[in-house]
Amino acid sequence: MMTRWLGLMLAVLSANVVAETSKPHFVAKPANKSALARSVVNSEPISMSSDVAKAEQGEKVYHYRNADGNLVFSDYAPQQGHYQVLLFDCYACQPDSNINWQSIPLFTSLYKQQIAAAAHTYQLEPALIRAVIHAESAFKPEAISKVGAQGLMQLMPATAKELGVVDAFHPQENIAAGSRYLAQLLKRFDGDITLACAAYNAGASRVEQYNGVPPYSETRAYVERVQILLKRYRRG
Repeated sequence: MMTRWLGLMLAVLSANVVAETSKPHFVAKPANKSALARSVVNSEPISMSSDVAKAEQGEKVYHYRNADGNLVFSDYAPQQGHYQVLLFDCYACQPDSNINWQSIPLFTSLYKQQIAAAAHTYQLEPALIRAVIHAESAFKPEAISKVGAQGLMQLMPATAKELGVVDAFHPQENIAAGSRYLAQLLKRFDGDITLACAAYNAGASRVEQYNGVPPYSETRAYVERVQILLKRYRRG
């Protein structure tokens, strides 16, 4: 576990030089809690705390430089200055998630116009777009995964570039591009929502390789949860 975490931190640190100006930055507001109360700083030994373990399961991690210029990874936003938000994993992909997907609150009003426009343009159910966004990022437009997927529909940079996306963190651009990609996958898999969602998560080539949902626990968890959310958003 320690090796995995160190590898993850090194990957994030190395990517930081390239991505630091491209990720969304936010200005911190003063808070009562200490910004460094539970944090990982690159100048200190890294330990696998319960809070870091939670981060690996998909919670937000705040990324910023402290007063000494050190990079900090914390589950608290800093009290002042700029920070970036990292979401280390697919929100709905953890096989052992304790979230009750049948009762978790839905996001029925966020980005209504953008979703309606994308649904009309690409002939998709608004409920499907909403279910995928919920599964991918829990409607957090600033989300970025450990492999670099960005925004509401967690577009990989290469996919975003192919789709002509200028700013993957812009909700309208992200929803339009993610919906276009989802429509392409539905066409590729003859309208099969299960296979299209599996391809959205694991890649279309993997779905074709296994002639169905790939035998990855994360992908199967993801597909199941999108289906649950889709049914609930249809009832909306």
